Amino acid sequence: MKLFIRVLLFYLVSLLAFAAPCFAGSSAEPVTGAELGVVLPLWSVAPFVGILLSIALVPLFAPRLWHHHFPKISAFWAVVFSAPFLFFFRGQALHEIIHVIIIDYIPFILLLWSLFTVAGGIYIKGSLKGTPAVNTVILLIGTMLASVIGTTGASMLLIRPILRSNSWRAHKVHTIVFFIFLVSNIGGSLTPLGDPPLFLGFLHGVPFFWTLNLFPKMAFASAVLLILYFVADSWYYKKEIKNDTEESIAEPLSIKGRRNFIFLAGIIAAVLFSGTVKLGNVEIFGVSQDIENLIRDVVLIFMGGLSLIWTSPDVRKGNEFSWAPIMEVAYLFAGIFITIVPALAILKAGERGALAFLVKGLEHPQQYFWLVGCLSSFLDNAPTYLTFFNGVIGKFYPGVPEAQAVSALIVEKVPYLMAISTGAVFMGANTYIGNAPNFMVKSIAEEAGVNMPTFFGYMLKYSLPILIVLFLLMTFLFY
Repeated sequence: MKLFIRVLLFYLVSLLAFAAPCFAGSSAEPVTGAELGVVLPLWSVAPFVGILLSIALVPLFAPRLWHHHFPKISAFWAVVFSAPFLFFFRGQALHEIIHVIIIDYIPFILLLWSLFTVAGGIYIKGSLKGTPAVNTVILLIGTMLASVIGTTGASMLLIRPILRSNSWRAHKVHTIVFFIFLVSNIGGSLTPLGDPPLFLGFLHGVPFFWTLNLFPKMAFASAVLLILYFVADSWYYKKEIKNDTEESIAEPLSIKGRRNFIFLAGIIAAVLFSGTVKLGNVEIFGVSQDIENLIRDVVLIFMGGLSLIWTSPDVRKGNEFSWAPIMEVAYLFAGIFITIVPALAILKAGERGALAFLVKGLEHPQQYFWLVGCLSSFLDNAPTYLTFFNGVIGKFYPGVPEAQAVSALIVEKVPYLMAISTGAVFMGANTYIGNAPNFMVKSIAEEAGVNMPTFFGYMLKYSLPILIVLFLLMTFLFY
């Protein structure tokens, strides 16, 4: 801990020394929100890149360090950015940090927490015989559920039932991999509830049902993957020697905690309410927040609280429910949302900002699809989506108020927003770290005795030959 503090202090002093000449002459006058992205230097996004690379690399190369200290790592990068930012821009910097916390971080975490809590109170007991047909149907159901209860909720709900159904089988790694492809990622592309990137878009003005425009791409990708899975699983199934004793122990299916479906309906209704009803706004620490959004957040807390009160502890015990995954997300995204401030401001400035070369270089939707997708594969797909969402606004509507720019974007530049959305959601499946449920599913499968591939093994054996080929085909067909 002492070493950590020393490194932090050294880094801050070095950063302040480097920052002074960059901001010379720029902090004497107050800087408005619209001008912030023009004056911020490119190096100001370094802490944002740092925290994303930490999330991507530290769990792989120093898992024990990550497990015990990830909240400190997140706080480290947040302080590395916010200390010089507050020093040089004072009130404007404080306003920007409070704004991103109130408008983005709190609603984002509350939605994830409520879906995680309620889905964790639904326990599917029993098992089915893990035949190719049964497994394909489970994957199909999970894919459809992901847009309703989120990729995290659907993954946590169905991963253990599919593991129990296939416990007797020798070959089941491919089943878990396709589960990650479909249930943990691609299936969540139809509503803002499905995947965190789309909910961030919703928070910034994209209508709730706009994401249904992604259905043709989602249906195509899902159909191809389900067919490939069925063929592969049938081939493995024919090779296996079945254990008659284990096959005869199948328990009938039953669902415990059914009351939580009511709470899920309440969550969906709250999000729909916030996107359709306009009740004015209130000021919170100088930040304007819509009243309907505050009502939504209160309902989300209420639904999650009711789930905790009304769900039997035995149900959550059966699901091996733990707060650890959502706590990790909450700590990490606190750092992500604070450090993302300069990236968003610079991109909103368009060709006037330090990332003008990137804004000018991206001309076609397929470029956004692949760049957003590749970054989402190795960084978290939610901040990647938000970064390029703002980049498109900065490219086509620089200086235009966000609400007006988004209204024009969803009508005039549909292919660009679709490319960003599908790139973030679909290609989050390319690695274990592209989307939060991926690693959770991997960990649960390994606890159940499944010998999951390594980080690079997953890419070389599955995502490169299957997903990348699929996405190349989709580029040719759709972009």
